[in-house]
Amino acid sequence: MYLPAAFRQDDLAELHRQIVDSRLATLVSHAADGLQASHLPLLLVPEEGPFGTLYGHFARANPHGRVLAEGGSALAVFSGPDAYVSPSWYPAKAEHGKVVPTWNYIAVHAQGRAEVFDEPARLLDLLARLSDRHEAGRAQPWALGDAPREYIDAMLRAIVGFALPIERLEGKWKLGQNRSAADRQGVRDGLGASTDARDRELAQRMNHPS
Repeated sequence: MYLPAAFRQDDLAELHRQIVDSRLATLVSHAADGLQASHLPLLLVPEEGPFGTLYGHFARANPHGRVLAEGGSALAVFSGPDAYVSPSWYPAKAEHGKVVPTWNYIAVHAQGRAEVFDEPARLLDLLARLSDRHEAGRAQPWALGDAPREYIDAMLRAIVGFALPIERLEGKWKLGQNRSAADRQGVRDGLGASTDARDRELAQRMNHPS
């Protein structure tokens, strides 16, 4: 990832927080016939390894699982809020007009080599942890035990899991840090007044760029 120093995010807690907040990741691997990309909910276990370990699962029929089993490197991309930035929001536009549109965004890249597994007990634990995480806060959260065990056992035979110890972790918080304080405030105001909730979310993140 192209990572100018002004936009680099090195705080491990912030990087982990963004991974957790990004509910769906894009996992990319290089296969013999080209790139494989899958869109997956991933579970972060922060205490495993220097940067944490990611866990997920594929349908057994998905060839991406076989690619990971061959030992190649994989890249998980976690996207945060993003928004178009209009040059009309910069006070500098009125001063000299030398401004152009850009895009502000937050992204985290996690890279490593995966271990693929299909032991039923390990898969069951992974599915329970993933569903518990995403069911949290619901009035009547669903749990694996709510489904018949023979049905769950059949589902386990149809998937493979993987663990991806993170070997390289990069974060990019492109939030206008290279602009003047006045220009940054103009962007915050412009995004904050938007009718698009995604724009307003990014405006909030610009108030706390670290």
